[in-house]
Formats: sequence, structure tokens, C-alpha cells
Amino acid sequence: MIKQLTGFQSTGNLHLGNLLGAMRPLVEAQATADSIAMIADLHALTVEHDPAAVRANTLEVATLLLAAGVDPRRTALIANSQIPEHTELHYLLECVTGFGEAARMIQFKEKSASGAVRLSLLTYPVLMAADILVHGAEHVPVGNDQGQHLELARTIALRFNARYGETFTVPAGIRPESAARVMDLSDPTRKMSKSAPSPAGRIGLLDPPDRIRKTISRAVTDTIGVVRHDPEKQPGVTNLLEILAACTDEKPTGLTSYGALKREVTDAVVALLAPIQARFTELADDPGFVHQTLAEGKARVRPAALATVRRTRAAIGLLD
Repeated sequence: MIKQLTGFQSTGNLHLGNLLGAMRPLVEAQATADSIAMIADLHALTVEHDPAAVRANTLEVATLLLAAGVDPRRTALIANSQIPEHTELHYLLECVTGFGEAARMIQFKEKSASGAVRLSLLTYPVLMAADILVHGAEHVPVGNDQGQHLELARTIALRFNARYGETFTVPAGIRPESAARVMDLSDPTRKMSKSAPSPAGRIGLLDPPDRIRKTISRAVTDTIGVVRHDPEKQPGVTNLLEILAACTDEKPTGLTSYGALKREVTDAVVALLAPIQARFTELADDPGFVHQTLAEGKARVRPAALATVRRTRAAIGLLD
């Protein structure tokens, strides 16, 4: 089976876009791919953070992934901080990566423009490459905003293989057919994101129904007054229609007003999230199970990760 790695940041709370764009395709791929679900908690250290919040967020993401249907018997659930081969390979890959290649990454350029930044913010795209290459992932689901990082991972792998011999699998980016691109409800020209300055445009997976209803009721539409799919002229309405279609697996029909559309979207989102939230509550009451699942995932992937690092050390010239 194809080896596939899907990564999730442990900063902030997962939202509807994460569920429809990454989590649901991951669950669907479990039957046909050798999947790894990775929580990138090391990436959370690249900016100012609360240590307790990082730990809590990592456990929350792990719990939500399980609640959404990730089956640890078929998918290894890991946190990259718990597997030391990630950080060892990170350094080895830094030794074949140019400063300019890291500095041109869009996140670094945007965040460094505001003042002093941590060195880890510059180098974390190389850590992301290590996250992928250490496991020999052949497929990596990516959105448009992550394409640049995957391309760097491919560049590093190809360069290393050319200089030191065939060492790494060169990963390919994929866009699962079932993945839905969910836009910000307050600004439908940009993707729903945890890092958006205002929470008004996103729906958290643990948001209660009243909050979901309030968020959707305030979603940006337009003054045209016609419910139709028109990304260019009606991005807000189109976003709501696409959310409804993704939640119900049906093409919306018969909606004649924005109010009716928002009510339908609200009902569909609440219905989709209800079983996930119920399962999350059950799992959160048994944190030992989540910790054990992460430990089992670590044990499952480490032998192959260690073999990759040993192969890389030998190729680049280090003693065994």
C-alpha cells in the first residue's frame, strides 16, 4: 500500500476546514493507504507559546482525530516531538539546505516582517521536510498554502539523493477527491484558518450548537439576493453552499433565501459535529487511552524512522 502522511498543527483548535479538508480524507484513506497521522507539536515552538497550552493542544488534537474516526489499528497516530529521529534528521537535512531556500518561505517572510523572530521559524520548513522524509511517505495531502513546503521537501530529497546516493523516497503532494476547501465565513476570499486574526470566520469542532448558529448567521453573503454557486461574484454564498454539500454529501437544491441557506448549513454542521463531540467527551474522560495510542503509534513507526536516519548518517559521512 502507498505510505501516506497527514500532518496537523497543535496550535489553536481544529475547525470545520480541518475536518472537511484533511481529517475526513484521512479517515477515508485508511482502507487503501498505510497512513500516519502526525501532530506537529514541535512546530508550535517556533513562536511565543505557553508550554502547558502546547501539551493540552497536542492531546486535544489527538483526541479529536480519534473522535473523528482515525482508527489506531490502521493508522499510526504520533506526535513528532516524541520521535527523536525527526529532530536528528532535521539537522542532517539542514546541512544540505541553503539559507535562501528557507528564508523565501512565505510564513517566515510574513512573520519576520513584524520584528524579531526565533531561528526555529526560519528552519522549521526543513523540520517539516524531515517529518515527511523520515517515514518514507510517498503521498502527502496538501492544501494550496502548503505546496511551497512540500516542494522544499522534494528539492532536499532529490539533492541529497543526487549527492550522496539514493536515500530518500521523494514525496508527491496529493489533493484527495473528497477534500473540501472551506473558506473563512467573515472573509470568503481566504481559507478558514486557526491563525486568522478574528475567530468570527471559523467554526471550531468543539463549538456548541448555539455558537455555531451565531457564527453562521453572521456569515458574509452579498446584496444580490440569489442563492447560487458563483465563486467569482458570490464567494460568501458559494462557500456556504459548498459547506452544506460537504456536510450532507448532497448537492443543495430548493433554497430561495440566504436565511434558509444559513439555517440549512447550521443544521448540517451541527449534525455532522454532534457524534464527534460526543466521542471526544468520552475519550477526554480517559486520557490514558490517548497517551497509550500515541505510545503505540510511536512504537509502530520508529523502526522505519531509525533505519532512515542510519541510512542518512552513513550516506552523508558520519560514523555508525
